Amino acid sequence: MGGTDTAHFVFGILGDATGLLLFLAPLITFKRIVMNKSTEQFSGIPYVMTLLNCLLSAWYGLPFISPNNMLVSTINGTGAAIEAIYVLIFVIYAPKKEKGKILGLLTFVLSVFAAVALISMLVLQSKNNKKIFCGFAAAIFSIIMYGSPLSIMLVKRVVPNFRSVDSFDSCNLYNIVTLRRTVIKSKSVEYMPFFLSLFVFLCGTSWFIFGLLGKDPFVAVPNGFGSGLGAIQLILYAIYRDNKGEAKKLGPDESLEKGLAKPDTQQQPAARPDEEKQSNTQLSVNGHV
Repeated sequence: MGGTDTAHFVFGILGDATGLLLFLAPLITFKRIVMNKSTEQFSGIPYVMTLLNCLLSAWYGLPFISPNNMLVSTINGTGAAIEAIYVLIFVIYAPKKEKGKILGLLTFVLSVFAAVALISMLVLQSKNNKKIFCGFAAAIFSIIMYGSPLSIMLVKRVVPNFRSVDSFDSCNLYNIVTLRRTVIKSKSVEYMPFFLSLFVFLCGTSWFIFGLLGKDPFVAVPNGFGSGLGAIQLILYAIYRDNKGEAKKLGPDESLEKGLAKPDTQQQPAARPDEEKQSNTQLSVNGHV
């Protein structure tokens, strides 16, 4: 095994390891859902869309579609199983209206994956054509997953008295840009889980280099987006790290989203100074990897 092949394998293992941590990050969120027997104001959409991304990427990495990408299939196959469990839990505890929405989206996701798989197996004969078709499908949905948070910046939501990052998880990429916007507006990293940003960066960078070494643009390009997004998070952390705990007070339209929570119009009682101080100390402890 040459030096390039060894490096290719090593970065694939690093990508698998950091990817697994990111897929497991929502465990605290779903533990809360199961304990409360309610999805509360959480959204299940990111988990369904991540399931599609994992299915397409796992299919693309199979040997009869693209060579030397089994590590891509390994982590994305594992991720698909984990995301399927998250979606199942969400459907069990979601209210009727939300349950119907998620089941409809899940049907769409499975239909897209089935169409890609069937076309690649029954219609396309050339192995190169199969790789290009499945690679484009996987890359497009990966970029959509990384780019979709930009739409959040055009939407104003209100979450009264947000004091915890318990609901943040790396698979919910919608939250990442919302978090970045909040850090910039408040000039504080009080609400930014450092390890979330770090592992988004490490995972994206590992797979970006893996794709470069394997000369595979369908792996390198979308993960380059993820690496860049994680790098921006870390840069913001470095800029505002000294302001932790000294956040500028945000207006009601600038409140941080909580797991893509829907607006809660019920007025919350103001927290006493001692309670607010205690909740502040729990932020970094409760943040996800």
